[in-house]
Amino acid sequence: MLLRPGVENKEYWFMFPHIDKLMHFSIFGFLAVCVLFAFPRLRFLMFVQLMLAYGILTEILQDIMGYGRSLELLDIVADILGALVGYGIYRIAKSYLERTSTADNLRNQLD
Repeated sequence: MLLRPGVENKEYWFMFPHIDKLMHFSIFGFLAVCVLFAFPRLRFLMFVQLMLAYGILTEILQDIMGYGRSLELLDIVADILGALVGYGIYRIAKSYLERTSTADNLRNQLD
């Protein structure tokens, strides 16, 4: 999705200017949650470095491939912000899952 050729932002009724920033934000948020569930012991600094490197790499590849996409600093900012929000969502989800798991274990022990 990040490397496919760019299209005019008015192709569909729901498109608006700078929708690509929202797409970068959403994709990296989802990617962050997936990475963290796959590698739960990944430290925060390493996670940020990984997401930043991936964001920069995709921007460089967009520019090199010549399909109408270009390197944009605001895309990298949207990538990192999305990854940080994804990190927050992961922490909240993990906390919730741990609490419900602990409550289930206590209930089972009482039965």
